[in-house]
Amino acid sequence: MAGGEWRGQKDGDRETGDQQVAGTQLQQMDMNLFLVMDAIYRQGNLTRAAEQLHITQPAVSNALARLRRSLADPLFIRTPSGMSPTPLTESIIPQVQQALALLDGSLSAQSSFDPATARKTLRLSMNDMAETLLLPPLLEELERRAPGISVESFYVPRDQLARELATNTLDFGLDIPLATATQLHQQRLLNDRYLCMLRQDHPLATEERLSLDQYLALGHVHVSSRRTGPGVADIALNKLGRRRAIKLRVQHYRVAPLVVMRTDLALTVPASLAGQYPVRLFELPFQIPQMDWHLLWHRNQHKDPANQWVRRLLLELFSR
Repeated sequence: MAGGEWRGQKDGDRETGDQQVAGTQLQQMDMNLFLVMDAIYRQGNLTRAAEQLHITQPAVSNALARLRRSLADPLFIRTPSGMSPTPLTESIIPQVQQALALLDGSLSAQSSFDPATARKTLRLSMNDMAETLLLPPLLEELERRAPGISVESFYVPRDQLARELATNTLDFGLDIPLATATQLHQQRLLNDRYLCMLRQDHPLATEERLSLDQYLALGHVHVSSRRTGPGVADIALNKLGRRRAIKLRVQHYRVAPLVVMRTDLALTVPASLAGQYPVRLFELPFQIPQMDWHLLWHRNQHKDPANQWVRRLLLELFSR
């Protein structure tokens, strides 16, 4: 279909047509074209897509032309910021990526996995606290058991975790349980309680325990990746009709103990992280829910030998 016909369609007709195309044409397309569509979508650039696929840019351009003819849509529009996907592309790319992920998972499941000779990049989503706990022992074990495996760690927002795992751009997530993500497998790694951290020579350091009034009289460091909003301690205190004074809000747990060690501020911190610092620790003088850490992976990777081996290793490390 010519470019003028694309522009001449009404929005409602276009949407209906898009859905019909997605339902009838995708099943008939060459899987290699799916790879090209996915690469252009991820990279936003034909040259980088070609590099990702290890083919020439003219080959990518030719494949894109075939895609456009097959789906009767431009699919990507050239803009100053790169190749921007059209509404049709946005509507069908989840199906394309899932099909590629399922194929990759099926092929992987049929192959054996030897960690000693494997060459793989392991991609993990976790926050800075999980990195602190997991990465040192994980890299130590990988050097010994699987020296060809490298690791990339970054944080994927919870509402994007299922999609990233489904498309194999992510191998595992370490996060709280995701009750609505039915396509994911989840296994508990750690059940963590919270403690109150003060510097060793803090005026209250010699106390056997903290009272609620003493806790509330302190200035507090609050750790959150969000700009606003309460933490679990604040929610628990609100139920008691009490409120703590937050003097510092930071993004990461790595910096918070360093601040506590040089000030009179207090930090409510998971016990698994608290023991790494020369500080005074107290049980909290009020009830607060413990934090469950779960390992999450997609069902299309459940039987993959490499995924199974890494899962066992991660569970082993946390069981220690």
